[in-house]
Formats: sequence, structure tokens, C-alpha cells
Amino acid sequence: MACLSPSQLQKNRNLKPRVVGSQPGAVQATAPAVLWERFQEDGFLVLEGFLSADECEAMQRRIGEIVAEMDVPLHCRTEFSTQEEEQLRAQGSTDYFLSSGDKIRFFFEKGVFDKQGNFLVPPEKSINKIGHALHAHDPIFRGVTHSPKVQALARSLGLQMPVVVQSMYIFKQPHFGGEVTPHQDASFLYTEPLGRVLGLWIALEDAVLENGCLWFIPGSHRGGVSRRMVRAPAGSAPGTSFLGSEPTRDNSFFVPTPVLRGALVLIHGEVVHKSERNFSDRSRQAYTFHLMEAAGTVWSPDNWLQPTPELPFPPLYI
Repeated sequence: MACLSPSQLQKNRNLKPRVVGSQPGAVQATAPAVLWERFQEDGFLVLEGFLSADECEAMQRRIGEIVAEMDVPLHCRTEFSTQEEEQLRAQGSTDYFLSSGDKIRFFFEKGVFDKQGNFLVPPEKSINKIGHALHAHDPIFRGVTHSPKVQALARSLGLQMPVVVQSMYIFKQPHFGGEVTPHQDASFLYTEPLGRVLGLWIALEDAVLENGCLWFIPGSHRGGVSRRMVRAPAGSAPGTSFLGSEPTRDNSFFVPTPVLRGALVLIHGEVVHKSERNFSDRSRQAYTFHLMEAAGTVWSPDNWLQPTPELPFPPLYI
């Protein structure tokens, strides 16, 4: 599984992110062919003003209510990390993470617990993300995920039978919101053939350099997948392992992608992206979910996340 070489990526150093629209719904005025061409070229696409301020506020208000009701037992308090060894030790060894695909569960920043698992910071400031089924179990997030705007966008990109495979609310807390290391979403959400997974990342607050906006390597989605997280056989520890490895990448190949509140960023499943730690005094909240084109696609049985009898992957078009 090869990746683009530095020589192939050299041309991307001076590229700027593609941006479409500046008002809510502006994507509707953009020809589908233009959207598809830009997305296929870069592997990501910024759609400014996709959600209104009121829609963003409704999601933030609802997540505040969910957090206020949070009750996570001590033995389930899992620190979230994208560092490979920490992933395998924390998420990969706990059923709380591995069985979260059809539930609403809470994952925390590093260093927010003492040795007994008690909070060292206010609980609402400790959360890294909530996943992975807000789209299925909460009316507000279900409404956004299946909204006419999202469905129209999916149709404009030619998706015939898209299903929702997961959703997350990401907090990127002020001062210590953790970095997300360079990765490809298909490493964790693998399909055959490749190219069938699409991320939709919605900024609920301005995402800028200071608070940890997304960074991409344009065109990197054309080089295959460098590694995969797979489930281990039942009863094994840890519960997941990695096949392959993430290559070292020159930081100069990454393009920062700051966006305003309400923007939607389309993310190809194989494009390499990251975000830095948030050292600012502002959070960088976002709602993100992934679609899979189900027509002619096999979801890998080795993926950590699997549909369940209680929650098969729901169709987007309802």
C-alpha cells in the first residue's frame, strides 16, 4: 500500500484550500461537476457558510445538555489519543471504546485524571470527543446529518446509496486540546474498493491556526493507504493492532485550512490530514460524520467499528 513520494507532493507546497460559497446554502449554486472536479483533485473541499449561526448554536446547546448529564464510571474513563502506541494501549484495549460504534460515549484528553480516575479539571473541560452514534440517537444531530442540505450535497457528488457509519463531536479544548497526528480516515474505516468513504467536518466555531484548524496534503488521496487499524481475534489483548506504518511526512507539504463557523469541509477517506494542539484560550468545536457509498462496496470485517443488529449503518437518504 504505497503513499505519494515527496517528489510527487512537491507541487502541492504552495496550494491553498479550495473554498466554495460564503453564505448558508451557497453550495447549491455551484455546479456539481465543479464540486466533483475540485474535490477529486485535492481530496478535500471547503464549503463556507454551509450551516447558519442558529444551526451551530443549536448543536452546541444540545451537546452542553448531553455533557451536563454525563455519567462515566471510573473504569470506563478512557483518554483519547492518535499516537499509535497510546491508541493500542487505551482505546484498543477497552471494550468501552470498541463497543461505542452504536452508542453515545465520552472520551477524554490526556492528563485530566488522577491515578484513581478522578477529574483533575472540570469534567466539561476534560472531554476530547463524544462518539460514535450521535447521528442515530440524538434528534438534533440526526436532523443535521440527514438534513436536506447534506442530502443535496451527497447527490451532487454522485452518491447513490450513502450510509452513515459514525459521528463524533470534537471539542478541541482551550490550552490542551490534543493534536491529531497525520492520518487517513480509511486506515480506520477501510472498504473494498477504496475511495468509498467521505468525511463531513462541520465547524461549530471558527477554526484557525491558533486553535487547531485542519491541515491537508492536497492530492495525497491518490497514493493508497499506508496503514490499517484492525480488530484482533476475540479474546486477544490489545483488541486492535496496526498493519503497516504511517510514513514520515515533510510538514511543508501540509496546507492549513482555516474556516469560519458554519463551514463544512469534505474529506476524502484517503487524504492525509492532521490538526495541531490547541494552545489558545478558545475551543474549536466541530461535528463530523462519515458516509460510505454502499453500492458495490464491502465494509471490511476487520475494521474496529462494525454495524450491529441494534444499529445497522442507516441510509442517508430518508
